Amino acid sequence: MKKKLIKKIAIANRGEVAVRIIHACQELEIETVLLHSDVDINTYAYRLADYKICIGSAPSAESYLNIEAVLNGAIASGADALHPGFGFLSENSEFAKRVTDSGIIFIGPSADSMDLLGNKINSKKWAQKKQIPLIPGYEGQNQEVEFLTKKVIEIGFPVIVKAAQGGGGRGMKLILNEQEAKAQIESAQRESKAAFGSEQIFLEKYLDNAKHIEFQIFVDSTGEVVHLFDRECSVQRRHQKIIEEAVSPSLSPELRSKMAQSAVELVKGSGYQGAATVEFLLDGQEYYLLEVNTRLQVEHPVTEMVLGFDLVKAQILTAQGDFVISQSELGLPKGHSIECRIYAENPFLGGMPSTGKILYQQWPLGPGRRFEYAYEKDDSVTEYYDPMIAKVIVWDTNRRGAIKKMKRVLKDSIIFGVYTNIPFLIEILEHPDFVEGIMTTQFISKYFSDPIEPPTFSEEETQWITDTSKKLQNFQISGGGGDQLSANPSKTIFEFDPFCKMWRGV
Repeated sequence: MKKKLIKKIAIANRGEVAVRIIHACQELEIETVLLHSDVDINTYAYRLADYKICIGSAPSAESYLNIEAVLNGAIASGADALHPGFGFLSENSEFAKRVTDSGIIFIGPSADSMDLLGNKINSKKWAQKKQIPLIPGYEGQNQEVEFLTKKVIEIGFPVIVKAAQGGGGRGMKLILNEQEAKAQIESAQRESKAAFGSEQIFLEKYLDNAKHIEFQIFVDSTGEVVHLFDRECSVQRRHQKIIEEAVSPSLSPELRSKMAQSAVELVKGSGYQGAATVEFLLDGQEYYLLEVNTRLQVEHPVTEMVLGFDLVKAQILTAQGDFVISQSELGLPKGHSIECRIYAENPFLGGMPSTGKILYQQWPLGPGRRFEYAYEKDDSVTEYYDPMIAKVIVWDTNRRGAIKKMKRVLKDSIIFGVYTNIPFLIEILEHPDFVEGIMTTQFISKYFSDPIEPPTFSEEETQWITDTSKKLQNFQISGGGGDQLSANPSKTIFEFDPFCKMWRGV
């Protein structure tokens, strides 16, 4: 591969992944250009980037999914390369080709290898040639709703509909009976078109008692394919992951080796370059290919934590033809890592999105703790994008220790201004099935189908909250009379944290 030094990278994304890429670029002394929507001005990533170019208005179709706008912004910036992050255009082969044809390095696979592995239908055909187990279903070109409805009946309920061009739970619908088949197929096609620009979908028999296990793959600048072991991603809600781990507690050494070999074999010969994730469903001791994600994963930090390997820096160095890795160099995973996705949502109302300004935010730093966040104090969470506001990642010497540490970290994390799912995450971490590592993809629907209960207060606690509220009101109005709670009361905001049952002055 011909080497080309990268001096400036355009980032076609937002939120915590944009921040993650900027941090990697800073370590490599590479300048960054944030290609952002107008509503993402004055976000954390915006403040960190060396240069900024607005590519459109808030709706994704007018900015982050607008190929012409993103490409024009990257060209205008004078960037040598473009990193797509995850989501948006990261798995769009047309976009990858347009970027490359413009003379800009696309930090990711070629358009051809993306079409082969990233397209869910093509990857299944490729897997058949490699004799990798597949879930029964339909991956044909006939996309007429009536035809697909008949195929659903032939496969047998339950059946899952998936977008051929995407991932992350978008364009994915579960069909439980014949009566809802037509509506669910049409809904999946509409959602796929809006999220990925393509209505193409496929059908799979739904395995309702399986685990979701994925293997991180990396292909260096010489074409060497290696695996960075596995992640457990079974804790999902509405087909989106909530908690991820490395490595999975569900695999024996023999099964881990067998699945890893399948993942590596699938990518070999595809012409791929950079990071990819091969996802499987594990049903007992049998595993089936789910899909291949031809990009960086949201949950990549847990792999980095157990291997001491920086995937984003490796992506960048590989793209400039300057990275080589062997399986033996990676070594074996050490300890255990867990990631929790922090969403701006009300856990007591079933995860209803919560928008507004972040009034205060504080992360409890310490050994084996990592925080990747999209917002800082006074930033606003809007309704335009995914409500994930941060990822909390911990590492410990074993899984029990990692669970205990994560619970402590979540309880000590402070976010005011919006609701978060932190209480929900803690309940998951304390559930016996999670503690024992036996949860499946049905874990949330089985045990958490209803909103979690809000905290209850004794009569004494309720009276204390009322009394303290009055004192704080009087304190702020009088400018410091009475209880001396702050040296500068006019700039102090007091909020009650119902989960921790305490007042905080921020």
